[in-house]
Amino acid sequence: MNTDDPELPDILRRSWHRFADTYEPLRGELFRYCRHLTRSPWDAEDLAQDAMARAFATLGRMGVAPTNPRAWLFRVASNLWLDQVRRPRLAIEPLEDVTRPPAELREAAGTLLVQLAPQERAAVVLKDAFDFSLADIAGILGTTVGAVKAALHRGRGKLREPDLESGRVPARGVVDAFCAAFNAHDVHGLAALLLDSAAVEVVGATASHAADETREQMLRGMLFGSERLADAATLGGIEARFVCGARPTFPRAETRIYRDEALALIWYAHEDGEHVRAINRFETDDGRIAGLRNYFFTPDAIAEVCAELGVSHRPNGYRWWLSREGCP
Repeated sequence: MNTDDPELPDILRRSWHRFADTYEPLRGELFRYCRHLTRSPWDAEDLAQDAMARAFATLGRMGVAPTNPRAWLFRVASNLWLDQVRRPRLAIEPLEDVTRPPAELREAAGTLLVQLAPQERAAVVLKDAFDFSLADIAGILGTTVGAVKAALHRGRGKLREPDLESGRVPARGVVDAFCAAFNAHDVHGLAALLLDSAAVEVVGATASHAADETREQMLRGMLFGSERLADAATLGGIEARFVCGARPTFPRAETRIYRDEALALIWYAHEDGEHVRAINRFETDDGRIAGLRNYFFTPDAIAEVCAELGVSHRPNGYRWWLSREGCP
Protein backbone atom coordinates (compact mmCIF):
# COMPACT_ATOMS: atom_id res chain seq x y z
CA MET A 1 0.00 0.00 0.00
CA ASN A 2 1.34 3.44 -0.95
CA THR A 3 1.09 5.75 2.05
CA ASP A 4 2.92 8.70 0.48
CA ASP A 5 0.99 11.95 0.75
CA PRO A 6 2.67 14.83 -1.12
CA GLU A 7 0.61 17.38 0.83
CA LEU A 8 1.64 16.05 4.26
CA PRO A 9 4.79 18.22 4.65
CA ASP A 10 2.77 21.38 3.91
CA ILE A 11 0.04 20.34 6.35
CA LEU A 12 2.58 19.65 9.09
CA ARG A 13 4.41 22.91 8.38
CA ARG A 14 1.21 24.90 8.73
CA SER A 15 0.45 23.10 11.99
CA TRP A 16 3.97 23.83 13.24
CA HIS A 17 3.58 27.54 12.47
CA ARG A 18 0.26 27.63 14.35
CA PHE A 19 1.95 25.90 17.29
CA ALA A 20 4.85 28.38 17.13
CA ASP A 21 2.45 31.34 17.20
CA THR A 22 1.63 30.36 20.79
CA TYR A 23 4.90 28.86 22.02
CA GLU A 24 7.58 30.80 20.15
CA PRO A 25 7.22 33.89 22.40
CA LEU A 26 8.38 31.57 25.22
CA ARG A 27 11.38 30.30 23.24
CA GLY A 28 13.93 32.78 24.61
CA GLU A 29 12.94 32.04 28.19
CA LEU A 30 12.98 28.31 27.44
CA PHE A 31 16.55 28.63 26.15
CA ARG A 32 17.62 30.43 29.33
CA TYR A 33 16.10 27.67 31.45
CA CYS A 34 17.84 24.99 29.39
CA ARG A 35 21.06 27.01 29.59
CA HIS A 36 20.92 26.91 33.38
CA LEU A 37 20.38 23.16 33.34
CA THR A 38 22.98 22.19 30.74
CA ARG A 39 25.66 24.90 31.32
CA SER A 40 26.40 25.08 27.58
CA PRO A 41 24.74 27.26 24.90
CA TRP A 42 25.02 24.39 22.42
CA ASP A 43 23.46 21.79 24.73
CA ALA A 44 20.82 24.34 25.76
CA GLU A 45 19.91 24.89 22.11
CA ASP A 46 19.61 21.13 21.57
CA LEU A 47 17.44 20.72 24.65
CA ALA A 48 15.21 23.65 23.70
CA GLN A 49 14.81 22.29 20.15
CA ASP A 50 13.94 18.85 21.53
CA ALA A 51 11.48 20.33 24.01
CA MET A 52 9.66 22.27 21.29
CA ALA A 53 9.48 19.18 19.08
CA ARG A 54 8.26 17.01 21.96
CA ALA A 55 5.68 19.62 22.97
CA PHE A 56 4.39 19.84 19.38
CA ALA A 57 4.04 16.08 19.10
CA THR A 58 2.48 15.73 22.55
CA LEU A 59 0.00 18.54 21.99
CA GLY A 60 -1.39 16.66 18.99
CA ARG A 61 -2.34 13.78 21.30
CA MET A 62 -3.90 15.89 24.05
CA GLY A 63 -7.63 16.38 24.37
CA VAL A 64 -7.34 20.02 25.44
CA ALA A 65 -4.57 22.60 25.27
CA PRO A 66 -2.57 23.26 28.48
CA THR A 67 -4.03 25.99 30.62
CA ASN A 68 -0.54 27.31 31.46
CA PRO A 69 1.60 26.98 28.30
CA ARG A 70 4.72 28.36 30.02
CA ALA A 71 4.68 25.87 32.89
CA TRP A 72 3.77 23.01 30.55
CA LEU A 73 6.64 23.78 28.15
CA PHE A 74 9.08 23.96 31.05
CA ARG A 75 7.75 20.62 32.26
CA VAL A 76 8.44 19.05 28.85
CA ALA A 77 12.01 20.42 28.91
CA SER A 78 12.51 19.28 32.51
CA ASN A 79 11.38 15.74 31.74
CA LEU A 80 13.69 15.52 28.72
CA TRP A 81 16.66 16.78 30.71
CA LEU A 82 15.97 14.53 33.70
CA ASP A 83 15.74 11.56 31.34
CA GLN A 84 19.12 12.49 29.86
CA VAL A 85 20.99 12.92 33.13
CA ARG A 86 19.51 9.81 34.69
CA ARG A 87 20.34 7.64 31.67
CA PRO A 88 23.44 5.49 32.24
CA ARG A 89 26.45 6.83 30.37
CA LEU A 90 29.61 5.09 29.23
CA ALA A 91 31.61 8.28 29.57
CA ILE A 92 31.17 11.65 31.24
CA GLU A 93 31.87 14.63 29.02
CA PRO A 94 34.03 17.38 30.55
CA LEU A 95 32.09 20.45 31.60
CA GLU A 96 32.73 23.70 29.79
CA ASP A 97 34.44 26.65 31.43
CA VAL A 98 31.73 28.93 32.81
CA THR A 99 33.90 31.33 34.75
CA ARG A 100 32.81 34.12 32.40
CA PRO A 101 29.03 33.69 31.95
CA PRO A 102 26.86 36.47 30.50
CA ALA A 103 25.66 38.96 33.10
CA GLU A 104 22.04 37.85 32.87
CA LEU A 105 22.94 34.28 33.76
CA ARG A 106 25.29 35.35 36.53
CA GLU A 107 22.62 37.53 38.11
CA ALA A 108 19.96 34.85 37.77
CA ALA A 109 21.85 31.93 39.21
CA GLY A 110 25.52 32.72 39.80
CA THR A 111 28.11 30.20 38.76
CA LEU A 112 25.55 27.55 39.55
CA LEU A 113 24.59 24.12 40.13
CA VAL A 114 27.12 21.53 39.03
CA GLN A 115 27.16 20.20 42.58
CA LEU A 116 23.40 19.60 42.70
CA ALA A 117 21.33 16.53 42.00
CA PRO A 118 19.13 16.94 38.88
CA GLN A 119 15.88 17.65 40.71
CA GLU A 120 17.62 20.06 43.08
CA ARG A 121 19.12 21.94 40.15
CA ALA A 122 15.80 22.20 38.32
CA ALA A 123 13.96 23.31 41.46
CA VAL A 124 16.49 26.05 42.26
CA VAL A 125 16.49 27.36 38.69
CA LEU A 126 12.69 27.33 38.38
CA LYS A 127 12.27 29.19 41.66
CA ASP A 128 15.22 31.57 41.82
CA ALA A 129 15.73 32.34 38.14
CA PHE A 130 12.18 32.11 36.77
CA ASP A 131 10.05 32.78 39.85
CA PHE A 132 7.63 29.89 39.45
CA SER A 133 5.42 29.19 42.44
CA LEU A 134 6.07 26.10 44.56
CA ALA A 135 2.88 24.56 43.19
CA ASP A 136 3.93 25.22 39.59
CA ILE A 137 7.37 23.74 40.23
CA ALA A 138 5.78 20.64 41.75
CA GLY A 139 3.65 20.28 38.62
CA ILE A 140 6.60 20.83 36.27
CA LEU A 141 8.77 18.25 38.07
CA GLY A 142 5.94 15.82 38.77
CA THR A 143 6.39 15.87 42.53
CA THR A 144 4.88 17.43 45.67
CA VAL A 145 5.24 20.90 47.14
CA GLY A 146 6.92 19.36 50.17
CA ALA A 147 9.49 17.63 47.97
CA VAL A 148 10.14 20.91 46.14
CA LYS A 149 10.75 22.70 49.44
CA ALA A 150 13.20 19.99 50.46
CA ALA A 151 14.99 20.14 47.10
CA LEU A 152 15.29 23.91 47.36
CA HIS A 153 16.69 23.66 50.88
CA ARG A 154 19.25 21.05 49.88
CA GLY A 155 20.16 22.73 46.62
CA ARG A 156 20.67 26.21 48.03
CA GLY A 157 22.80 24.76 50.79
CA LYS A 158 25.15 23.07 48.31
CA LEU A 159 25.76 26.00 45.97
CA ARG A 160 29.37 27.09 45.79
CA GLU A 161 31.82 28.41 43.22
CA PRO A 162 32.76 25.58 40.85
CA ASP A 163 36.35 24.91 39.91
CA LEU A 164 36.18 23.72 36.34
CA GLU A 165 38.61 23.25 33.50
CA SER A 166 37.63 22.88 29.90
CA GLY A 167 38.59 19.67 28.15
CA ARG A 168 37.96 20.76 24.57
CA VAL A 169 40.76 20.82 22.03
CA PRO A 170 40.11 23.21 19.14
CA ALA A 171 40.27 21.79 15.62
CA ARG A 172 41.81 25.06 14.47
CA GLY A 173 43.47 23.77 11.30
CA VAL A 174 40.32 22.16 9.93
CA VAL A 175 38.23 25.23 10.74
CA ASP A 176 40.80 27.51 9.10
CA ALA A 177 40.66 25.34 5.98
CA PHE A 178 36.86 25.51 5.99
CA CYS A 179 36.95 29.31 6.29
CA ALA A 180 39.49 29.57 3.45
CA ALA A 181 37.34 27.48 1.11
CA PHE A 182 34.23 29.37 2.21
CA ASN A 183 35.81 32.76 1.52
CA ALA A 184 36.98 31.49 -1.88
CA HIS A 185 33.34 30.51 -2.63
CA ASP A 186 34.60 27.00 -3.34
CA VAL A 187 31.74 24.51 -2.84
CA HIS A 188 33.84 21.59 -4.01
CA GLY A 189 36.64 22.60 -1.65
CA LEU A 190 34.19 22.64 1.24
CA ALA A 191 32.80 19.24 0.26
CA ALA A 192 36.32 17.82 0.05
CA LEU A 193 36.88 18.68 3.72
CA LEU A 194 33.91 16.49 4.72
CA LEU A 195 34.10 12.79 5.34
CA ASP A 196 31.67 10.83 3.17
CA SER A 197 29.78 9.93 6.33
CA ALA A 198 29.76 13.49 7.69
CA ALA A 199 26.43 14.89 8.85
CA VAL A 200 25.61 18.47 7.89
CA GLU A 201 22.79 20.18 9.77
CA VAL A 202 21.13 23.56 9.79
CA VAL A 203 19.98 23.37 13.39
CA GLY A 204 16.22 23.47 13.67
CA ALA A 205 15.65 23.33 9.91
CA THR A 206 17.22 20.50 7.91
CA ALA A 207 20.00 17.90 7.91
CA SER A 208 21.87 15.56 5.59
CA HIS A 209 23.74 12.45 6.72
CA ALA A 210 25.49 11.39 3.53
CA ALA A 211 27.50 12.76 0.61
CA ASP A 212 24.49 13.49 -1.56
CA GLU A 213 22.82 16.30 -3.45
CA THR A 214 21.09 17.59 -0.33
CA ARG A 215 24.42 18.09 1.46
CA GLU A 216 25.83 20.06 -1.48
CA GLN A 217 22.68 22.19 -1.58
CA MET A 218 23.13 22.96 2.11
CA LEU A 219 26.74 24.03 1.53
CA ARG A 220 25.63 26.19 -1.38
CA GLY A 221 22.95 27.70 0.80
CA MET A 222 25.56 28.72 3.38
CA LEU A 223 27.67 30.31 0.63
CA PHE A 224 25.06 31.85 -1.62
CA GLY A 225 22.08 32.28 0.68
CA SER A 226 22.83 35.97 1.27
CA GLU A 227 20.97 36.87 -1.95
CA ARG A 228 17.83 35.15 -0.70
CA LEU A 229 18.31 36.68 2.76
CA ALA A 230 18.48 40.20 1.35
CA ASP A 231 15.25 39.65 -0.58
CA ALA A 232 13.44 37.51 1.98
CA ALA A 233 10.41 39.81 1.85
CA THR A 234 9.62 38.35 -1.59
CA LEU A 235 11.63 35.12 -1.79
CA GLY A 236 11.05 33.81 1.74
CA GLY A 237 13.68 31.95 3.75
CA ILE A 238 13.33 33.93 6.97
CA GLU A 239 10.65 36.23 8.29
CA ALA A 240 10.85 39.55 6.45
CA ARG A 241 11.19 41.51 9.70
CA PHE A 242 14.61 39.96 10.31
CA VAL A 243 16.22 41.13 7.05
CA CYS A 244 17.55 44.25 8.82
CA GLY A 245 19.31 45.76 5.83
CA ALA A 246 21.18 42.62 4.74
CA ARG A 247 22.96 42.92 1.39
CA PRO A 248 23.14 40.19 -1.28
CA THR A 249 26.96 40.03 -1.25
CA PHE A 250 28.87 36.90 -0.24
CA PRO A 251 29.13 36.26 3.52
CA ARG A 252 32.57 35.89 5.10
CA ALA A 253 33.79 33.13 7.44
CA GLU A 254 36.25 33.77 10.27
CA THR A 255 37.76 31.37 12.79
CA ARG A 256 37.26 32.35 16.42
CA ILE A 257 38.04 30.47 19.63
CA TYR A 258 35.13 30.26 22.05
CA ARG A 259 35.88 28.52 25.34
CA ASP A 260 38.73 26.54 23.79
CA GLU A 261 36.66 25.48 20.78
CA ALA A 262 37.34 26.65 17.21
CA LEU A 263 34.20 28.01 15.55
CA ALA A 264 33.51 29.59 12.19
CA LEU A 265 31.64 32.88 12.55
CA ILE A 266 29.71 33.76 9.39
CA TRP A 267 29.62 37.51 8.79
CA TYR A 268 26.97 39.02 6.49
CA ALA A 269 27.15 42.46 4.88
CA HIS A 270 24.47 44.97 5.87
CA GLU A 271 23.76 48.59 5.11
CA ASP A 272 25.37 49.52 8.43
CA GLY A 273 28.33 47.13 8.21
CA GLU A 274 29.09 43.46 8.87
CA HIS A 275 27.27 41.41 11.48
CA VAL A 276 27.39 37.72 12.42
CA ARG A 277 24.24 35.89 11.38
CA ALA A 278 25.41 32.28 11.70
CA ILE A 279 27.94 30.16 13.59
CA ASN A 280 29.34 26.82 12.44
CA ARG A 281 30.53 24.12 14.85
CA PHE A 282 32.59 21.13 13.80
CA GLU A 283 33.34 17.57 14.77
CA THR A 284 36.61 16.35 13.28
CA ASP A 285 38.26 13.03 12.63
CA ASP A 286 41.85 12.70 11.43
CA GLY A 287 42.01 16.17 9.90
CA ARG A 288 38.62 16.13 8.20
CA ILE A 289 35.13 17.21 9.16
CA ALA A 290 32.95 14.44 10.59
CA GLY A 291 30.06 16.73 11.51
CA LEU A 292 29.04 20.31 10.69
CA ARG A 293 26.28 22.15 12.53
CA ASN A 294 25.16 25.52 11.20
CA TYR A 295 23.49 27.67 13.86
CA PHE A 296 21.30 30.14 11.96
CA PHE A 297 17.75 29.85 13.33
CA THR A 298 19.11 29.91 16.89
CA PRO A 299 19.07 33.56 17.99
CA ASP A 300 19.62 32.85 21.69
CA ALA A 301 22.76 30.75 21.23
CA ILE A 302 24.15 33.20 18.64
CA ALA A 303 23.49 36.15 20.94
CA GLU A 304 25.25 34.53 23.90
CA VAL A 305 28.34 33.47 21.96
CA CYS A 306 28.68 36.80 20.14
CA ALA A 307 28.24 38.75 23.37
CA GLU A 308 31.04 36.81 25.01
CA LEU A 309 33.28 37.22 21.97
CA GLY A 310 32.42 40.93 21.78
CA VAL A 311 31.19 40.87 18.16
CA SER A 312 28.07 42.29 16.53
CA HIS A 313 25.27 40.00 15.39
CA ARG A 314 21.81 40.04 13.85
CA PRO A 315 19.03 37.52 14.63
CA ASN A 316 17.23 35.42 12.03
CA GLY A 317 14.33 34.30 14.20
CA TYR A 318 13.44 30.69 14.99
CA ARG A 319 11.52 29.76 11.85
CA TRP A 320 12.32 29.32 8.19
CA TRP A 321 9.77 30.28 5.56
CA LEU A 322 9.36 28.93 2.06
CA SER A 323 7.44 31.86 0.61
CA ARG A 324 6.24 35.34 1.30
CA GLU A 325 2.87 34.00 2.37
CA GLY A 326 4.50 32.62 5.50
CA CYS A 327 5.91 35.97 6.58
CA PRO A 328 3.93 38.26 8.88
